[in-house]
Amino acid sequence: MFEGLSKRLGDVFDRLRGRGALGEADVDAALREVRTALLEADVALPVVRQFIDEVRPKAIGADVIRSVTPGQMVVKIVNDHLVQMLGGSAVDLDLNAVPPVVIMMVGLQGSGKTTSSAKIAWRLSQGAQGMAADVASGAFTQKRKVMMASLDTRRPAAQQQLKVLGEQTGVATLPIVPLEMPLAIARRAVDTAQREGFDVVILDTAGRLAIDEELMAEVAAISEATRPRETLLVADAMTGQDAVNVAKAFNERLAVTGIVLTRVDGDARGGAALSMRAVTGRPVKLIGTGEKFDALEPFHPDRIAGRILGMGDIVSLVERAAETIEKEDAEKLAAKVRKGQFDMDDLLGQLRQLRKMGGLQGLMGMLPGAVQAKAAMSKAKVDEKQLRRQEAVILSMTPRERRNPDVIHASRKKRIAAGSGVQVQEVNKLLKQHAEMLKMMKRVNKLGEKGFMRSLGGMMPPPGFPR
Repeated sequence: MFEGLSKRLGDVFDRLRGRGALGEADVDAALREVRTALLEADVALPVVRQFIDEVRPKAIGADVIRSVTPGQMVVKIVNDHLVQMLGGSAVDLDLNAVPPVVIMMVGLQGSGKTTSSAKIAWRLSQGAQGMAADVASGAFTQKRKVMMASLDTRRPAAQQQLKVLGEQTGVATLPIVPLEMPLAIARRAVDTAQREGFDVVILDTAGRLAIDEELMAEVAAISEATRPRETLLVADAMTGQDAVNVAKAFNERLAVTGIVLTRVDGDARGGAALSMRAVTGRPVKLIGTGEKFDALEPFHPDRIAGRILGMGDIVSLVERAAETIEKEDAEKLAAKVRKGQFDMDDLLGQLRQLRKMGGLQGLMGMLPGAVQAKAAMSKAKVDEKQLRRQEAVILSMTPRERRNPDVIHASRKKRIAAGSGVQVQEVNKLLKQHAEMLKMMKRVNKLGEKGFMRSLGGMMPPPGFPR
């Protein structure tokens, strides 16, 4: 989502880092570019003004002048204020109340309320099982008995949609009663949850294509009747500046407790995320990163700031790996690698694991220097489709060929290429990659990790030598 902003800021800070000393004019010129980059990313003008006004005095202060690396010092100051603008620290869902705890989802039509309701319900019903330590903290630590209720009687099949999502996630939904009004549905949902011992009830309210008095009056009446512990405003990150106006309007009429940003995995410019916290004073609590039910993450201001400034988000990367990799499978693979055994089935498993973790683009976005890494991928013509083609090549092999790739000769290569819809050259390329990986693993086992690293060091030119 922040790729454009990250590239612009990266260019600005690269120029600053290249200078041995920074004067006031240098900092002012850099901050003018930062201001332009933020405005182009759809950050609200008052937020940009406040940001620049707070950063400038520190960026031209004595600490920067005396610093050995003044450019890096300015980047740190910008990073600290960016984290502060985004909310400072992650804020968890507050479910500390006598059950059933009511969560009310509000927002405009098409913002992703229904899907977000199902994602939150699934997370709460799963508890810590199969989740990364961070995702399984706070509200998501323990399994909870959750029920969802659709209050959207205006959008065609909205109630049926939530029922289907409930069946897919294994979460209970309130039975649909034809022609029942939203306020009555909300009261029935809370009463049913009390009688049947539910811990949490999620109310998916109706939206409109634009803010109107009828919508506001309806959600205000539901809020007053059900007293929700959490009122989550669901906003589409793709709507830019308008999302900020929506957040402001809902916050003025309702006791909004937090924001859920959806479609963060899209090509939105990121201004909504940067502005909402500053404009409303309400924290962004969760972000939707995809269509699947597990594509929901806590919002960490420090990690998002790191991504924007090209510092990466290694913590989230490790957590995503922990969430998707089965410990038993990892141990089995490690044992095989130690023995120098890594067949095509193992490679297939690793390719699928990479796709589970968000694919090449998703992983690159979390690494330091993400913009440069993506540019290098683009230059090398590496794309996500290549992973799928490699997977198809392996699936076109027989079980014997996967266990022992050495048996794959000319006629077999032609058959595999025809079966996977690729050229024979791509089959050769994959076999070569596998052979190189196996060779490297055997070398590590023979020399040990330290010996292997020393051997690599001997192959590298000395520091300062032209490469």
